[in-house]
Amino acid sequence: MSTQVVVQAPGEHRVEPHTPREPLAGEALVRVHATGICGSDREVYQGNRPEGYVRYPLTPGHEWSGTVEAVGAGVPSTLVGRKVVGEGFRNCQVCDRCHAGETTLCTDGYEETGFTQPGAMASTLTLPARLLHVLPEDADLTAAALLEPAACIAAAAIKANALPGERVAVVGTGTLGMFAVQFLKAGSPAELLVVGTRGDREALSRQFGASDFRTRDQELPDDFDVVIETAGSASAARTAASLLRRGGRLVLTGIPAPGAEGLDPTDLVVRQLEVHTVFGAPPDAWAHTVRVFGAGLLDPLPLVTHELPLSEFSEAIELVGSGDPKVGKVLLKP
Repeated sequence: MSTQVVVQAPGEHRVEPHTPREPLAGEALVRVHATGICGSDREVYQGNRPEGYVRYPLTPGHEWSGTVEAVGAGVPSTLVGRKVVGEGFRNCQVCDRCHAGETTLCTDGYEETGFTQPGAMASTLTLPARLLHVLPEDADLTAAALLEPAACIAAAAIKANALPGERVAVVGTGTLGMFAVQFLKAGSPAELLVVGTRGDREALSRQFGASDFRTRDQELPDDFDVVIETAGSASAARTAASLLRRGGRLVLTGIPAPGAEGLDPTDLVVRQLEVHTVFGAPPDAWAHTVRVFGAGLLDPLPLVTHELPLSEFSEAIELVGSGDPKVGKVLLKP
């Protein structure tokens, strides 16, 4: 039986029968293979996602992979049967930011799959076909379910513009941090440092290409060319900035709690640091991610530690927030 998770309101959910919605013109119907859970899904369930960035009742799920089952009018029939992943932001395509390719800055307002629009914690997902990215025929769909967070890091890597031979670093050792290591390693750095709070992540960091690993309580260098921050705390942002040489490039991807004390503007100006931020992934980052994944340069599977059915949504949410070092990426499968 087809099912879906519905979060009726913060702290209230049910698993109920799911009826696939036939695709309208320009849309595609995807059979969901797997859906990832991240901290923002936990925010949706707990009710502490910022106002305007969630709409209840809601079927969550913005990290997913699947296979196209049907398409609506105006969509190439050759998509049917193809393995796909999809962008989450439902951009308008006509504002100046969308025309510039900056779809995550769409001026028509925020709409995203799994937050304000029905998500992939269901047997099927119907969405605009223009958001789909086709995977290689031999792609592992379980691994591909992690390409959404990977695309966010691809956006960071593009903004960082790390050149071969530069010294690069990653602050944070969660899913985003491990993807950042893989993207930066693919650019042939002279040195790749990972800084985290958990020493048990050293082996995985080195497996993905890190040449050095340190915890934040150890002595840290201050002469790196590029740093990508993924930990989502104000202290991590400050640590990331401290790692940079004068004129270095910093990309922030984590979102600290509201009201957090940020970077010192005097330090930024005096050292002439170049600071970028990322929230979501525009189309070029998605396309880059799919290419890197297809080329075998991105390996998400070692990050997956749990695969559960939709009926165990509560258990999955608890795992994600447990703080257990043995819990990595948690997937739900219809």
